[in-house]
Amino acid sequence: MTTMTDTSNAARFREFKMPDVGEGLTEAEILKWYVQAGDTVTDGQVVCEVETAKAAVELPIPFDGVVHELRFLEGTTVDVGQVIIAVDVAPGSGDAAPAAASAPAAEPEAAEPEAPKGRQPVLVGYGVAESSTKRRARKGAATAVPAAAAAIQGEMNGHTTVVPESRPLAKPPVRKLAKDLGIDLATVVPTGEGGIITREDVHAAATPVPAQAQAPAPTAAPPVAEPAPAAEAPAPAVVTTVGARETRIPVKGVRKAIAQAMVGSAFTAPHVTEFVTVDVTRTMKLVAELKEDKEMAGVRVNPLLLIAKALLVAIKRNPGVNAAWDEANQEIVQKHYVNLGIAAATPRGLIVPNIKDAHEQTLPQLAASLGELVSTAREGKTSPAAMAGGTVTITNVGVFGVDTGTPILNPGESAILAVGAIKLQPWVHKGKVKPRQVTTLALSFDHRLVDGELGSKVLADVAAILEQPKRLITWA
Repeated sequence: MTTMTDTSNAARFREFKMPDVGEGLTEAEILKWYVQAGDTVTDGQVVCEVETAKAAVELPIPFDGVVHELRFLEGTTVDVGQVIIAVDVAPGSGDAAPAAASAPAAEPEAAEPEAPKGRQPVLVGYGVAESSTKRRARKGAATAVPAAAAAIQGEMNGHTTVVPESRPLAKPPVRKLAKDLGIDLATVVPTGEGGIITREDVHAAATPVPAQAQAPAPTAAPPVAEPAPAAEAPAPAVVTTVGARETRIPVKGVRKAIAQAMVGSAFTAPHVTEFVTVDVTRTMKLVAELKEDKEMAGVRVNPLLLIAKALLVAIKRNPGVNAAWDEANQEIVQKHYVNLGIAAATPRGLIVPNIKDAHEQTLPQLAASLGELVSTAREGKTSPAAMAGGTVTITNVGVFGVDTGTPILNPGESAILAVGAIKLQPWVHKGKVKPRQVTTLALSFDHRLVDGELGSKVLADVAAILEQPKRLITWA
């Protein structure tokens, strides 16, 4: 492959760098390429899927052209800022190759051409496209925007960004968060460098009360399909020879993030776990009745739904458990909302998406939210925004036939409820030993802000509701 020296061809080849898709993450693994050399691509077309410690994300290309070169194979971990694909934006104009095409990806990039004057197409979060070609007009695009937008300037990916007549600057995860919370980015005041809207800005617009600051996002990522082979097959992540006595599995990506998060949580927050065994026969009868209720048609009804509702009622009765520890300021941050996390085991590791403002949802709404959360996780489409800001979590170990456990807190949360298997067991009921549906609940909590009395009250309330589900009405 030759190195281009003709400056007339410099603007012909465009290089797309690995963006910071996780707001501060330094690397991502290329899971799958959707294009190969010679394929035609258009502005906004997804060209690959990458995985960070938080989520699997599809990356769109911010310009038109023909793929000239893929710089990395599937399965390769790439640092943010490295070029991952080169695109010929003026195919048929010559045989020159892009600068740095023969150089290793880790070497410094060749100087980029001066950006043309006037309007420049921008894919927010990935920097300015310095092509001399014109971006095709979008259908239905607005013909005018506020004058303030024309003055936005910032630094993105090392380039000065001038965005006249542009939408507000924000990275894709922040845009998704704003969409989930119903926030118009045009109304959000940016505080990020260069006028970029941050996650905190969106939360501030949604919940302006300081005490309602969101908790850190769990460092885990959703499952994705196994990557298909690229032009050249990457080296396998796991190598086992015939007759081998050991198999070594590299710890990276999601697994590495999970390990770091759990170690950080276990050795930062002083965990206390309490247990209670409860007769849930009446709850199981109510589940069966709700499945036949017309008001619950179209949503999935299962014991987890009533357990989640029971925990929400217990938190309402004991709001002190819904809090976070602010180490920097030595403060307890009381949350006036409940973002209920549901732990989900996936082929790529544990993820904990949460239902935003679950405390405000009716039972049918909560059932619909749980169903959507589970289906999205199974499809591997859980976004970082969906895993951010959790306040308390439920982990259902009972689906594996396990009686109970001592769950570790998600970073930034104060409590996690483990639900064991529901089994038919002999139980003393009304003075007689009878077969009853029984389960064991375990509540772990951060003893810095939840003392034994408060933790015991929360667990006792959940148990009491599941034993007598009519308390969902009398205590709500």
